[in-house]
Amino acid sequence: MAIQHAAPGEVIDIRPLADRLVQSVTSTLIKSERLEVIRLVVPAGKVIPPHKVAGPITVQCLEGRIEFEASGSRRLLGAGEMLYLTGDELHSLKGIEDSSVLVTIQLAPKVG
Repeated sequence: MAIQHAAPGEVIDIRPLADRLVQSVTSTLIKSERLEVIRLVVPAGKVIPPHKVAGPITVQCLEGRIEFEASGSRRLLGAGEMLYLTGDELHSLKGIEDSSVLVTIQLAPKVG
């Protein structure tokens, strides 16, 4: 069964999950040939190990607090804060508090 993503023009609710945060899971909201938008649910203490993606990304903390590491430095992101990375930058993150984060990835075009 295919995962259902938002259709063009569809309204997506990205407000904080609040009381529903602890029962929620990470989900891809939009996926097209050139764009992917993910609501990443990061419980306190969870570590997402170093990784990278080919295209540029934005990471916006919707609620809670995360520690984000990239380019040899660590940054704390709280609700309402966002950062940007170019493609192929190694990065990792850790939940400081139960958090949800909106990740937007510009996907590289498929060759061939």
